[in-house]
Amino acid sequence: MKALIALGAAALFATAAASPADARQGCGPGFHRAPNGMCRPNRDMRVVYVEGRYYPGHGYWWHNQWRHHRQRRNGVWIYL
Repeated sequence: MKALIALGAAALFATAAASPADARQGCGPGFHRAPNGMCRPNRDMRVVYVEGRYYPGHGYWWHNQWRHHRQRRNGVWIYL
């Protein structure tokens, strides 16, 4: 009888030990934990700027430089 109780207790302990673990610190794919403990989405660091387009607060992006003004000369935009 004691062996049967011991076998049942061992089976119960093995079942409890095999349960899935909690992911307490995980935020899921595409997210990270911020210093304040909140889950924040990861930013894509590959920013692509289009040449000749105006971006508020920066100016025009032209040849890997920010230009603040442009004017038309002989049908072509000149960035200053």
